[in-house]
Formats: sequence, C-alpha cells, structure tokens
Amino acid sequence: MFIQQKIFQSTSSVNSVEASSYMNKVFGWMGAGLLVTAITANWTVSNIGFIPGSWYLFLFIGQIFLVYRISRHVMNMSVNGATGMFILYSALTGVSLSGLAMIYTAESIATSFLSTAALFGGMAIYGMTTKRDLTSMGSFLFMGLIGIIISSVINIFVGSSIIQLAISAIGVIIFTGLTAYDTQKILQMYKSGEIYSDSGTKKAILGALVLYLDFINLFIFLLRFLGIRDK
Repeated sequence: MFIQQKIFQSTSSVNSVEASSYMNKVFGWMGAGLLVTAITANWTVSNIGFIPGSWYLFLFIGQIFLVYRISRHVMNMSVNGATGMFILYSALTGVSLSGLAMIYTAESIATSFLSTAALFGGMAIYGMTTKRDLTSMGSFLFMGLIGIIISSVINIFVGSSIIQLAISAIGVIIFTGLTAYDTQKILQMYKSGEIYSDSGTKKAILGALVLYLDFINLFIFLLRFLGIRDK
C-alpha cells in the first residue's frame, strides 16, 4: 500500500508542555491503531488463513475511502465518528496484511517490527526536536514516493526480484525521512489550548493516521528487504 496524505496547516508557536501532551495523544491513537491492526491480522490468520484474492480490491477501496474521509473531513466529524473511522481503517489494514504471516517467518516479522519501531521512534524524536524546517526534505521525499509507486507498478509486469529489492531499500529510506517530516508538520498543526478540545482530539486522530501510514509502510518495506520467506 502506498497511501500518504499531506494536509497540514501552519500555526504559531505552542506551549511546550501542551505540545508534548498533544503529541503523546497523537502517538497514543497511533499505538491503538497498530494494536487493532495486529489483533485483526492475528484473528484473520487463525480463523481464515489466506484471504481470497478478490477481497483485496474491496479492502483497497475501503481503505482509500476511509483515508480520504478522515483526511479531508475530520474537522467536520464528531470525535466518535473520527475515532470509529480510524479504528475501522486499522482493522481493514490488519486483514489486508494478514497474508504476510503466511509468507514470511515469524522471526522475520518480529525483527522487521522491532527495526521499524527503532527507526520510527528515532526519526519521530528528531522531527519533534529539530529546529530545522523539513519542508524542502518533505517535497523531495514525496517525489521519491511517486517514483517508487511508478516503479512498483512497472515491476508487476517485469517481475524482477532485483528491482523489488531496490524499491524496498528506497522505500525504507523514504518512509524513514517522512516520519520526521510528518511529525514536525503534525506538531505545527497544534494550536495552544486545543489539547482538551474536540478540535484538538480530531487533529490528534488525523496526525495518528498520518504516522500510522508511515509506520505501516516502513514496516512493509523493511520486511520485504530483510524478511526471510517461510518455506
């Protein structure tokens, strides 16, 4: 999956304590989404196994719809509505990712997850603490994202394992960088005083979705790059 939304607004500087609490809220929602994804994926593997190929089209459409709705209309939703859509998206992602457990060894999945957590955590901290404006880096990384999407589509017909390995390596670099960029932009979305308001909660859910997408894509590319297939 290669889904990434870039809908952020510039804001004035915020109180550091409030900003820290706000980002904790963002990461809390993101963690909840990842937990739902893991539980759903495990349930799917245990009760269904390989899901039919025809399901992927409906899952993809559903995921695209939910990302679009949350990204474009979250501020017009109720908090419960935004929460429900985010959790539903996380669950659908779990179903679509369940097939990875049937392809790669459990050790590979665990190693890739831990590596993803380490990379993601380091870059998220960098994005929150750096005084450097990462806007220019974000533009460059977004162009790279478009490049790997096009390359991946081409490789569907070419079927080259070398190209796939190169795409995976570049994908790791891109989403590692996007984690820092998106974290900074999410922090800039916050306005002083919003931490306890519905508006602040909905912004936190939107931020959680963006970082969730970064984490999931980084995990997938790392798994494709480092993973050992289950024989």
